[in-house]
Amino acid sequence: MNLYLKNLSKTYSNGVKALINVSMNISNGMFGLLGPNGAGKSTLMRTIATLQEPDTGEARLGDIDLLKNPIELRKILGYLPQSFGVYPKMNAYDLLHYMGQLKGISNKRERDDIVASALELTNLYDVRFKEVAGYSGGMKQRFGIAQLLLNKPKLIIVDEPTAGLDPAERQRFLNVLREIGTDNIVIFSTHIVDDVKELCTDMAIMDKGEILLQSTPKEAISAINENIWGCNIKKEELEQCEQKYNVLSSGYNEDNSLFLRVYSEKSPGKSFEKKQPNLEDTYFVTLKKLRISHTYTKANEAV
Repeated sequence: MNLYLKNLSKTYSNGVKALINVSMNISNGMFGLLGPNGAGKSTLMRTIATLQEPDTGEARLGDIDLLKNPIELRKILGYLPQSFGVYPKMNAYDLLHYMGQLKGISNKRERDDIVASALELTNLYDVRFKEVAGYSGGMKQRFGIAQLLLNKPKLIIVDEPTAGLDPAERQRFLNVLREIGTDNIVIFSTHIVDDVKELCTDMAIMDKGEILLQSTPKEAISAINENIWGCNIKKEELEQCEQKYNVLSSGYNEDNSLFLRVYSEKSPGKSFEKKQPNLEDTYFVTLKKLRISHTYTKANEAV
């Protein structure tokens, strides 16, 4: 079962173009939607989850037309938004049973099995009688996964789930997503490059409402092979270098000097050494190409 999106567009009443002709074909496995804050990722997630309608475009999951038959989609959808509330005085076990009833699982024995399985998978079984409101941030996110698993979804959407989690909680959460990503379509929206690198078999980079790149992480990195260069500079040279080179990122060395990573199709100079590209390089190269394109267009319009 594939998720097929064609020319989805959405402009809000304030004139912001949140989606611009978004087209993608997504199959089973972990799909990473990568982009900065404000890129349009959450708008796209809500549109796929049938929580809002696009102005134009098509969206299908297998034989289900998401725009014409949202109720059919919701029967096999699991959605974890960026933030969600819980009943303050209910424990995880009771709350999952309550949610299971709302999702139409009326048989108590069947619901017991489903709830126990969801708690085991998300590593919450031992704390199932603790109030969810008292869970840590990572535990709450894992509870969010547990509740969306109750209806055995075919399409799972998680929007910025690791934002604000400490490294240990983030790793536990990613491990849970790996478990559920084998037999389902899992769309994982994030601005954290490492999440996609560690988790996803397919990915897209989005900014300003547009899909700039869809590829596997391996292919995306390979596409810029031979084009990443590095050198050490003094801190006071950074501004000059940013004007002269296509600087992707910079970081401090132990001696307080800076190390630059630069994109160039040929050597930028004698002080540069060729470096192995990584997914973060791909991310910045892709975003910079968009900004350069927009700048060029505006300059031509001005002329």
